[in-house]
Amino acid sequence: MVEISDIVTPERVILDVKPCGSKRQLLKELSQRAAAIFGLDQQRLLEALMERERLGTTGIGHGIAIPHARLKEVDRPVGLFARLSQPVDFEALDDRPSDLIFLLLAPESADAESLKALARISRLLRDPSLRERLRRAQDRDTIYRLLTQKPESHAA
Repeated sequence: MVEISDIVTPERVILDVKPCGSKRQLLKELSQRAAAIFGLDQQRLLEALMERERLGTTGIGHGIAIPHARLKEVDRPVGLFARLSQPVDFEALDDRPSDLIFLLLAPESADAESLKALARISRLLRDPSLRERLRRAQDRDTIYRLLTQKPESHAA
């Protein structure tokens, strides 16, 4: 199973994203950071993210967006997580702006692992309690721990 810790590291948790007035501005900022981290072409990454947004919003509601793109330069799902101080309109289905952003990059050949990664992130961020803790967390290490902690087992 794809684990969040396989996709994001503590260094890829970003709390200092400058206020962005639009989805495109935010994606430009995040693509600059991701390009530097993963050694990608920033413009190509931005174009891939914007192309995906044109197919339909990646704002899934409750203040969450999961912008994602497929790139031939990526050999496994990787990403970064950003918490915004100023939410951005992602045209989410519930019309709420997004402040919790999980950027996911996957190999061009959309394999099962990439789809599982997207589903895992979506499931994780649907938890209202987790979203609240992510918004209250004071530092990146706490956010990373929240994102990567194993679900509690309720088995007897």
